[in-house]
Amino acid sequence: MARRHRAEKRPTIIDPVYGSPLIGRLISTVMRGGNKSVASRVVYAAITEANKGVPEGNPLEIVQKAFENVKPRIEVKSRRVGGATYQIPMEVPAERQLSLAMRWIVGQADKRKGQPLSRALAAEIKEASQGQGAAIKKRDDVHRMAQANRAFAHLRW
Repeated sequence: MARRHRAEKRPTIIDPVYGSPLIGRLISTVMRGGNKSVASRVVYAAITEANKGVPEGNPLEIVQKAFENVKPRIEVKSRRVGGATYQIPMEVPAERQLSLAMRWIVGQADKRKGQPLSRALAAEIKEASQGQGAAIKKRDDVHRMAQANRAFAHLRW
C-alpha cells in the first residue's frame, strides 16, 4: 500500500548498562509481548556468557563482530515483469543489514531447543563472531541466491 510520506524514523534506544544503541536494538529484537525486563536480562546474560574465556577487554567487541559477520551485503527481491516474477539481486541498505543480522541471530538462537534463550543466544553470538553457525549459513544462502540470479540484475530499477 502506498504511503503519502516516508515513515518517521524512531530514535534508537540506548541500553543503560553498556550505553550502546546496538544492544538496545538487540533487546528490542529479543523482546516478546512487551516484556523488556525479561529481554534485557536474557541479552545481558548472553553477553556475559559469550565473553567467558575471553581475556579482559570490551565485552561488546564479540557482539559487534558477530553482527558484522552476519550482515548480508546483497539480497534478492521479487519483481514482476511482463507476467513473470523474477528474483532480482539488490544491495542491502545499512539499516536493513543490521535488522536482518539481528533477526537471523535471534531466530536461530530461538530454534535451539533444550536450553535457555540466553545460553542459545550466547552460543549463536560466539559462533557468528568466529564466522560459523546457523546465522552465517543463512547469510551465505542469501548471497548464493543473489549470485545465482545475477542474470536478472539488469531488471533492477
